[in-house]
Amino acid sequence: MKRIVIIGGGPAGLKAALSADFKYKDTKRQITIIEKNERPCRKLMITGKGRCNVTNNCDLDTLIANVPKNGRFLYSAFSRWSSQETMAFFETMGVPLKTERGNRVFPQSDKAVDIVDALVKGLKPRGIKLLHATAKSIKTDGDRVIGVELTNGEIVDADSVVLATGGLSYPVTGSTGDGYRMAKEIGHTVTELKPSLVPLCCHEGFCSRLSGLSLKNVTLSVFENGKKKPIYKEMGEMLFTHFGISGPLVLSASAYMRKMGKSEYTAVIDLKPALTNEQLDKRILRDFDALQNKDFANSLDALLPKSLIPVIIDLSAIDPHCKVNQISREQRYQLCRVIKSFALHITGFRPIEEAIITGGGISVKEINPSTMESKLIKGLFFAGEIIDVDAFTGGFNLQIAFSTGFLAGENV
Repeated sequence: MKRIVIIGGGPAGLKAALSADFKYKDTKRQITIIEKNERPCRKLMITGKGRCNVTNNCDLDTLIANVPKNGRFLYSAFSRWSSQETMAFFETMGVPLKTERGNRVFPQSDKAVDIVDALVKGLKPRGIKLLHATAKSIKTDGDRVIGVELTNGEIVDADSVVLATGGLSYPVTGSTGDGYRMAKEIGHTVTELKPSLVPLCCHEGFCSRLSGLSLKNVTLSVFENGKKKPIYKEMGEMLFTHFGISGPLVLSASAYMRKMGKSEYTAVIDLKPALTNEQLDKRILRDFDALQNKDFANSLDALLPKSLIPVIIDLSAIDPHCKVNQISREQRYQLCRVIKSFALHITGFRPIEEAIITGGGISVKEINPSTMESKLIKGLFFAGEIIDVDAFTGGFNLQIAFSTGFLAGENV
């Protein structure tokens, strides 16, 4: 009998189990998933604000282009299990999907639980065992896997093991880095672990005053060390927090900031991207004409969010009590520059526990990209976030989980 043990009941682990079942459906096999949480896929339940951006409806080249580190390593995995196959799988499992802006794919219900239920309900009829326990270590005999030791001392015998324990992000969901430790204990290299898709801390003290302010339809650009060309530029939503900035735009931008600590970054917000400087000046002039006897401090309500106005006034260096009909053209131009180039100096990432994804992981040099099997230990496979690959937002990280899980399960 083929004994397959999968450590980790997240999307990568469950996909590996289903893939292994399909591969060995006509032979005697025993597939066991070891999951320390009472319910699998806890992290998946909160992705996409509970909506679950399950994949990105794009081609192979686009998938790889959205994995900034070790993207080519995933060529075989993405080729064997593409985003179209992920979509077809969930549709077959009774979860209708929809494609939104940026080719992001969500369940039509906007409920992540539908994705989780589809994965879980596929286990029982296939005889896949879901064991509620915590793995302690991977047992080997020479250079071959022979089982998994649980924290209660029990040994689960195995001919193959898939390590799919996730990263360090959101430890409350069970991603506590156990897999890195287990892999290191049997000789694998774990590259430096960093937060990715994470909120950013800013130097400016006014961020705490703006905490809770959400901005929509703004453009965020990130510059490295004063370089003229931004490393990231996108329009969308973001928000201010007591420590700095967060939201979809910021999380995406953080994935491009690969030299944090070694390089300095500046985030620049265009609060009115639909208007050129000249158009914005005309808009401001019209407002001023309608409010000629008003103080400058009371003239921006129609243009900017209320909580942002005092900060913009401070940065413009215009006397808040100055009557708007006394403001010069150069002062208006300065106001336009502040609104179109609202700058924030980034001081660092928030802790890895607050990141959506963990950057770093098991070195891809030690994994066969065609099978996801360890090059060091026979019968040991890797899947999902534990591998040293991470992608931008848009469903790409979940696609990595499904593709590597499928490939590992197919080859166990």
